[in-house]
Amino acid sequence: SYGRNEGSAGAPSSGTARPEVLDKLLSTTERIVQEIDSVEYGLTDIQEYYANTGALKKAAENRKPTDPTTGKKKKVTVSVIEAFGGNAETSAIRNVEDVLRLEYRSKLLNPKWRDAMLERGSGGAFEVSQRMTAMVGWAATTDAVDGFVFDQAAERYALDEDVAKALQKANPEAFKNVVGRLLEAAGRGMWENVDPDVLDELQDLYASADDAVEQIG
Repeated sequence: SYGRNEGSAGAPSSGTARPEVLDKLLSTTERIVQEIDSVEYGLTDIQEYYANTGALKKAAENRKPTDPTTGKKKKVTVSVIEAFGGNAETSAIRNVEDVLRLEYRSKLLNPKWRDAMLERGSGGAFEVSQRMTAMVGWAATTDAVDGFVFDQAAERYALDEDVAKALQKANPEAFKNVVGRLLEAAGRGMWENVDPDVLDELQDLYASADDAVEQIG
């Protein structure tokens, strides 16, 4: 069976809790289907997407038996339907990995998008920071973030000296979070095969960013 997550940010909810029903449904779920109903907001734009869809995936996997050959729980897949324009029934179903890959290339890893965020000052820096948090969220809940995404995110926002200075000047807290999320991804094994020199540089940047925030506070 599969679970379909159609909830959107800010939508009202009602009903009676039935944990035993939810537990039974999750135990038989093999696929989570996330519907995107807006052309303006994708999977990397709203934190509720990874918080809800990713959480459902993890909850379903936690109820699966352990594979004796691998010692791991059976995986539950995540698919995405773009339903804006009223075409939910005819829209193609895509794997979450493909959708995330496309969105990262068109936004977070796109130098034009980055430069547009830098022009917005503090608000743009905050937007970058939020997307870094979401990137780690997707990686933690779905294992659907490619290694090159972490590599290029580090290059675009932390290791580029001019960009790093601009972000830190515009919003010190946001820059600290940008670097902190990259270190978190490496520390938790989401970002694999990190160059030790890159990791050292990120750690130095984080220490500097932390000092800057402390001075402001």
